[in-house]
Amino acid sequence: MIISVVIPLYNEEQNIKILHQALTETLSNIEHDYEIIYIDDGSTDETLNILEEIQSKDNKVMVLSLRRNFGQTAAFAAGFDFARGDIVITMDGDMQNDPKDIPKFIEAIKGYDIVSGWRKDRKDPFLTRRLPSMIANWLISKVTGVKLHDYGCSLKAYRRDVVKNLKLYGEMHRFIPAVASWYGVRIKEVETIHHPRLHGKSKYGISRTIKVLLDLITVKFLQSFSTKPIQFFGPLGVVFSLTGLFISAYLTVEKFIKNIPIGGRPLLLLGVLLIIVGVQIIGMGLLGEMIVRVYHESQKKPIYTIKKILSSI
Repeated sequence: MIISVVIPLYNEEQNIKILHQALTETLSNIEHDYEIIYIDDGSTDETLNILEEIQSKDNKVMVLSLRRNFGQTAAFAAGFDFARGDIVITMDGDMQNDPKDIPKFIEAIKGYDIVSGWRKDRKDPFLTRRLPSMIANWLISKVTGVKLHDYGCSLKAYRRDVVKNLKLYGEMHRFIPAVASWYGVRIKEVETIHHPRLHGKSKYGISRTIKVLLDLITVKFLQSFSTKPIQFFGPLGVVFSLTGLFISAYLTVEKFIKNIPIGGRPLLLLGVLLIIVGVQIIGMGLLGEMIVRVYHESQKKPIYTIKKILSSI
């Protein structure tokens, strides 16, 4: 069995050598072969030069240099594409994740498809990092139905077939367990060691909260309606249209039976608007159905995944 460790890096020149030494000390003591994939995500410091030096001395290291800063999700996606391992382990390059936890993850993934880290004793500021993270974790768990204490922990272990079937965009790396739940994966959460950042600056902040919320909406839609968008748009369109028709019927009675003028009433405009919006929303659902069929049929993408085949043929 091969273990692939995927680590994205952006301006981490002060941490790389320390990280690599800690990684090799841990990985050299496991019974499996391994590879380390460093992804330089368009760093502007000496990160790439240091990685090139490390790679020239260690044949178990692969370095991927991205042309610009694409973001952590894109860096993880690049690492997944090139990973050869049966188990793929991801972690941050800022030395806050501890490489000593890797054997624990390798052991924990037996019988599971994803093992997610939980920074129970997290060494980050409460107001700017831990509190927003707690709120986000609760919200993501509620919306997706995949209950984890710490979606933001990059230290995770995946089976090869999980990461090879994922397509990541935006800030979706933190939602991988939720996205992968569509495939019926088994997920386990284990506590991890978390260290305070000693060198460099954090790349995270409260400004990412809005991006995370928008991606959460995308994840929920993909999780529930990716193959049946009409079931999302249809009920909304029907509710809007029926409400508009009810208002219009009421105003018709007012006009022709009670002889009450309705030309200047805002309710008339509201009724017409709701009918138009309802029809448009239903139309979006139908267009979505057509796009889904083109997407799946053109790429021959299955709408199901098979866990095991038993056959005597």
